[in-house]
Amino acid sequence: MSRSPITPEPIYPDRPASLRAWVDVDLGAVRRNADRLRARAGVPIVAMVKADAYGLGMVPIARALGADFGEAADAARAPNAPWALGIATLHEAAELRRHGCVARVLCTTPLTVHDVPEAQALQVRPALHDSATIGAWLAMQGGPWHLAIDTGMARAGVRWDGIAALRETLHDARHVNPPEGVFTHFHSAEVDDGSLAVQDARFEQAVAAIRDLLPEGVLVHSDNSAAIAVGGASNARRRHLARPGIGLYGANVLPSLPLEQVVRVCARVIDVRDMQSGESVSYNATWQADSPRRIATVALGYADGYRRALSNRGVALVHGVRVPVVGNVTMDMTMLDVTGLGAACVVGDVATFVGRDGLDVLRTDAVAATGAISMYELLVGLRLRAPRFYVDTPSVGTAGDASGATNDPPSSEARP
Repeated sequence: MSRSPITPEPIYPDRPASLRAWVDVDLGAVRRNADRLRARAGVPIVAMVKADAYGLGMVPIARALGADFGEAADAARAPNAPWALGIATLHEAAELRRHGCVARVLCTTPLTVHDVPEAQALQVRPALHDSATIGAWLAMQGGPWHLAIDTGMARAGVRWDGIAALRETLHDARHVNPPEGVFTHFHSAEVDDGSLAVQDARFEQAVAAIRDLLPEGVLVHSDNSAAIAVGGASNARRRHLARPGIGLYGANVLPSLPLEQVVRVCARVIDVRDMQSGESVSYNATWQADSPRRIATVALGYADGYRRALSNRGVALVHGVRVPVVGNVTMDMTMLDVTGLGAACVVGDVATFVGRDGLDVLRTDAVAATGAISMYELLVGLRLRAPRFYVDTPSVGTAGDASGATNDPPSSEARP
């Protein structure tokens, strides 16, 4: 076998010399995806920025979406800003507040009684569903809160068919601090199996059972990205907020609502070598050359979030051409068969593993499907090691439906 000669030129000419792999995040695409999801839902959105905005950077994403950080520039973004930011931990809320975010923050993961003082101090709107925690929140005059109802997800919220157990607690809250909102979460909105309709009916049943204890202006919400794509702007279920997550970040949950690719995962070619027939690549020799091949080693591995499940399955783009991943993805490096590129692939070239290069694009959802992994896990894993860079591209065409939603929930007359 033979290696390509060592180049005297720096192999990272447009990045710091120490940079081997990186993640580009298109804030303009995030913003346009939010606009399209809002228009499709026909109601304001709670932008889910939990898990560091699905691995892409919670604070930069929140700023790009127009969330209020107490700065004069935020006023110009206000008409399209999310109604609130959605989080899962109080640590995430603290991080937003530490950076000056004064926007509404909704924590959709249950809190314990011990979490209540910190949630109040951070001005978080908690999702509550049991008498003890609701009682503690009321006793502390904690502020706005949302009632979580489980309609089949079976992970959090009061069961739809057991909500009568909360009537006494809700009665106590009615004239003191009633819930600002009431919500559920769909487990399979992207699957045409009838489960969304079942959960929706359960939710309506539960809300109707406590309607007399809810304020007239209570905000009812249920739709994640997939449910927004299914429901459209007709708002047939008469919701007042929607909670997109993965759709903001460019995953096409359903063909009916195409969204822009947000992420580009890149790394440098750090070695190119020729191999003979029968020689193997990487750990456990899971790939063997069936003819003379040219193999490029790229400085990206599972420690950067490129999953081992993509071994011998994934593809990358080099000079806009698709080339296969060969051998097992290792912690720090991945190998590509660049035989088809001939001498065009050299040390220092950029390989794109997610996102666009030239006329071709490897979409986040497609890459995840190739490895039979969750696109959520793929995105979240990108925060492991590779640094993130932010760009703000202009729109290249119309994005979104004709219907527009303001930043204010619908009037109380439209509420069930």
